[in-house]
Amino acid sequence: MNDENKHEPQKQAVDEEVAREMEGVPEHLRSDSDEADGEDKALEEALSKLRGDLETAMQDVLYARAETQNVRRRLEKDVQDARNYGATSFARDILSVADNLSRALDHVPEELRESDKAKNFIAGIEATMRELDKVFNANGITRIAAKGMPLDPNQHQAMMEIPTAEAEPGTIVQEMQAGYMIKDRLLRPAMVGVAKKPD
Repeated sequence: MNDENKHEPQKQAVDEEVAREMEGVPEHLRSDSDEADGEDKALEEALSKLRGDLETAMQDVLYARAETQNVRRRLEKDVQDARNYGATSFARDILSVADNLSRALDHVPEELRESDKAKNFIAGIEATMRELDKVFNANGITRIAAKGMPLDPNQHQAMMEIPTAEAEPGTIVQEMQAGYMIKDRLLRPAMVGVAKKPD
């Protein structure tokens, strides 16, 4: 047996082993290296593009999530404002009823207050005023302090200046119409007269 024939079984065994190993390798990797390098670059570019697309999609999801949270917060605030301030228009209208009841009490002559019939009538108006104040308080409507306070343009509307030495200039000395707040918002400013130095 010559040397070539002697090594033939070993060569055949190695060839079979290589063939088995190459079965799992894709065809493009079995070809020459230049072609494989070109395909590797193409794969790398495609992978890079996919990574960029994924990053863009993730950013879009984050922006959409943030926008959704902002919309939800705005809606919650709108609902809360509707609860707190939905009755503002009605409250303004009902203030004139409170004003008229107050004026009615203020203008009852002293001699009528002493008669039994007038006492019952006055007690009825006072009870109505107390009930109205109770309803106002239950709905967050509060009267603005005015007389003796310094003028606050956010809550008071100065209607006139009154010369007086009894109060500091800028102090409210007369309230012509009561002002009211609804929760933390101005419902109606108090109409007031403000002290000024006498001439």
